[in-house]
Amino acid sequence: MQLTDTIKARLQKKEILLMTHLVLGYPSLEANRQVIRQMVENGVDLIEMQIPFSEPMADGPVIAQANQEALSTGIKVRECIEFASEIIKEYDIPFLFMTYYNILYKFGVEEFVSQAAELGITGLIIPDLPPEEGKVYLEATAKHGLAPIMIYAPTSTEARMKTLASHGDGFIYCVARKGVTGAKTSFDQEFDDYMATCRKAAGDLPLAVGFGISQKADLDYLTGKADIAVIGSATIRLVEEKGVDAVGEFIAGLF
Repeated sequence: MQLTDTIKARLQKKEILLMTHLVLGYPSLEANRQVIRQMVENGVDLIEMQIPFSEPMADGPVIAQANQEALSTGIKVRECIEFASEIIKEYDIPFLFMTYYNILYKFGVEEFVSQAAELGITGLIIPDLPPEEGKVYLEATAKHGLAPIMIYAPTSTEARMKTLASHGDGFIYCVARKGVTGAKTSFDQEFDDYMATCRKAAGDLPLAVGFGISQKADLDYLTGKADIAVIGSATIRLVEEKGVDAVGEFIAGLF
C-alpha cells in the first residue's frame, strides 16, 4: 500500500494530482532528464516512464512513434533501468515503469521486478498482461513491494472491474475512452457514469484517468471525479514541436 498511501497523502494538499508519461530514450535520455526536471519543478506528482517496445498496442501514433525512434537509437532495457536509478535518487516523487509484457518475459519477470524495486520504482503498468495470465508477475510484485497497476476500460463490466481491483494496488488506471492514446476525449454524461462505476468498483484504490487529457480544462473537469489526471501524448508532442524547454511552462499552466 506504499504508493496508495503516498497518493492519498498528496491528495490532502491538492484536489487532483498530475501524472505525466514519457518514453525513455526519446528523443534522448538527456532530453528525458531535462523534461523530468521541468515536470517535477512545476508540480507533477507522479511520473510514468515507458520502456520502449516495438509493438506498443495501447499507444496511439504519437507515443508509438516515440517508441520506434527510441528503439532506432539502440536504447536497451538496462539503460532505462540505470537512467531510472539516477532520476529516482534526484527527485522525491513516485516513479513508475510502464511497458509491455514481452520486455519482462525476455528480461526475466522476477529479475525485472526485483531490480525495479531495488532502484525505487513504486509501481508497474503492463497493459497487455491480464491478471489471469500474470501469476508470476503478481507474485513478484507482492514479494518486492511494487504496486501492479490495473487498467479499467469503458468496455469493462463492474464485475470485471472488481476482479481487477482485487489483484491491483497503488491506483486504478481508468482509460477515458475506447481506442489508443493521443486522441481527444469527450467528457459527457456517459463518461461521468463510467467514472462513478469505476469509483464503486475500485474500493479504496485511487483513480487515475488517462487517454486524451491535454489541457487545464480537462483537469478541472476531472477534479472531484478522479484522483489523478494522466498526460502523455500532449507533452511528447510539445517536445517534438517546441523542444524540451517548453515543458515547464506547459505543466505550470495546468494548475
